[in-house]
Amino acid sequence: MLTAKENLRETLKPDGHPDRFVNSYEWIKIAFGPNILGNPMPKYGELDVVNSWGVTYSYPEGTPGPFPLDTPDKVLIDDIEDWKEYLKAPSTDYPDALWEISQGMMDAIDGDKAFKACFVAPGLFEQVHAFMGITEALMAYMTNEDEMADMLKYLTEWELQVAEQLCSHLHPDAILHHDDWGSEQNSFLRPEMFDEYFTEHYKQIYQYYHEHGVEVIMHHSDSYCANLIDYMLEMGIDIWQGCMRSNDVPALVEKYKGQPITFMGNIDNKQVDFDGWTVEDCEKAALSALEGMEPHQYIPSITQGGPGSVYPGTYMELIKAVDAYNAKTFGHNIEDIQAARDELQILF
Repeated sequence: MLTAKENLRETLKPDGHPDRFVNSYEWIKIAFGPNILGNPMPKYGELDVVNSWGVTYSYPEGTPGPFPLDTPDKVLIDDIEDWKEYLKAPSTDYPDALWEISQGMMDAIDGDKAFKACFVAPGLFEQVHAFMGITEALMAYMTNEDEMADMLKYLTEWELQVAEQLCSHLHPDAILHHDDWGSEQNSFLRPEMFDEYFTEHYKQIYQYYHEHGVEVIMHHSDSYCANLIDYMLEMGIDIWQGCMRSNDVPALVEKYKGQPITFMGNIDNKQVDFDGWTVEDCEKAALSALEGMEPHQYIPSITQGGPGSVYPGTYMELIKAVDAYNAKTFGHNIEDIQAARDELQILF
């Protein structure tokens, strides 16, 4: 039997030979670099935490995660034409103490069974709306093209500095990079506008990672992005994680068969991750995501951007359901499937 890491490699290859479905995030374990460890973010229930960019985040009780505040007294960029006066990139000269923590997380990963990954978030689009609010950002893409282009160039140069630090210190072989590009029903920007602003910048970032030892780029956007996949290919994305059911995932797998992109998702959080969820809900969602599919360029997974769920237990029940399907369909023992992967990670 292939290890989870080996099975992922075979799944990515158009002519590969996976021996079962890759099961969610079983193939990857994430170590937080200083870019994450040194960037303050609120814990559940905490309010008004200012991060290293000067953006104020809150994580109120009863919400699924932290979010930047864009009220007049909190928003960072008040006038896009003067963005340089407000925006000062944090240093990427991280202290040794943080690198030691990150290296310890890397060393704890079994590299034979799992990819050793670093985590980068938020991405370019999310950073911009964190700085100025989603409504103002979307309008500025239309009204202030030069300023937005210049700011994105500035952010890209900073991201490349982060990439250099992560690759030179931690040597990851995978990257999980977050940047939500749409809602459930559509991308936030018209494809042509998205391409104009983002494709070249992400191509630079992801090319740097690929040229410095990173084998797999997994980009998270839990949204509709079926209209952006051609740009994902140009950027060098290996796995689009978070593809919601509204994208018609089976049709995408068929359309892009033989091209270097794999689709990970097709189990929306709303199907299973809610108050009062049951094991049966998870089994039903997993089977729905597996029926009629093959383990090539496709990974059934919750659309959440990391291993875990909002409501504890949901993620592990999905794992069990896919394990059971793999055992029945491909003739494996569940014990062997479990032994072929590193200890599962729960981040959320």
